[in-house]
Amino acid sequence: MIDLSTRTPSVTPEDLLTSFVPSRRFQDVRFSTYRPNPAFPSQAAARDHLTQFVDSLRAARAEPRGLLSFLRRPRPPEGRGVYLDGGFGVGKTHLLASTWYAFEGKKAFMSFQELLYALGLLGMERAQAAFGEFELLCIDEFELDDPGNTHMVNTFLGALMPNGLNVVTTSNTEPGALGQGRFNARDFARQIQEIASRFETLRVDGPDYRQRSSTPEGPLDPPTYAAWSGAQDPATFTESSASDLNRLMLTVHPARFGKWLEGVQALGVTDVQPMRDQNVALRFVHLVDKAYDLGLQVAFTGAPLGTLFAEEYRHGAFAKKYARCLSRMSELLVEARQALPTTTR
Repeated sequence: MIDLSTRTPSVTPEDLLTSFVPSRRFQDVRFSTYRPNPAFPSQAAARDHLTQFVDSLRAARAEPRGLLSFLRRPRPPEGRGVYLDGGFGVGKTHLLASTWYAFEGKKAFMSFQELLYALGLLGMERAQAAFGEFELLCIDEFELDDPGNTHMVNTFLGALMPNGLNVVTTSNTEPGALGQGRFNARDFARQIQEIASRFETLRVDGPDYRQRSSTPEGPLDPPTYAAWSGAQDPATFTESSASDLNRLMLTVHPARFGKWLEGVQALGVTDVQPMRDQNVALRFVHLVDKAYDLGLQVAFTGAPLGTLFAEEYRHGAFAKKYARCLSRMSELLVEARQALPTTTR
């Protein structure tokens, strides 16, 4: 069994830049596999718009460059931005990854947390030089949590998008409302509006496709969990109590969770209990997001999902993060039950 407590993941700038690709869960998605809900036309409209967006980028790259234009080294056209705004579970990440796969130039795919980590690790000047070589940047779960990342992202986009970097991003928050409830966004309204102005917003409506019923999936009971964990390959399985896992996460930056979980295919988290500390809760949310994106098999035991996050958290500034986490946990538990031997289901 893999022991996460023995791992101290480190990431070099070179490793970081080559790791920015869609994770296992999204490695097979394409525009052709997206199934828009016919009751919500905005889903098909978003897919069609992004298909045309990639086609336009491809056409621009294919334009012949004459000798005279080469000698003059014309400035590349300003990069375009597309912002997919919508609730969780409507397929925004599917569309984002499909955009990445459809584009054939220099590109990167990352979460917003990974972008912030890259800017911090590289420094702004180095990051601008490194990402200046890219033509397309796909950013999942764009959000502004504090004045520091607002300033960094505004500086980064302001330097690269005018010089040809195209950006497609997803978010659960309208661009003009970024930062609201997280910090005094009014003091940074100009920077927030500068960021928002770089994007064309596509609204993606619809219900959470992960909610197969009105009742969220519950954690596994001990006998069911024992059957699930016993079916895992020890070489790719790791298990920890929620309290031990939280202590370990204190030593690992969320942007390193992917490296930390390298080689893991199944994760068992036992005795998950209500989280009364928001720092603990948000670390847990980051872990669930990364495990989900990596396509890991994950099972939980403990308290009902609806009790894990305090009421004030589920209706506060990070409400959408918690709702997305619970939705993903429910889907992971459905998958865990489906993977059980038929005799134990």
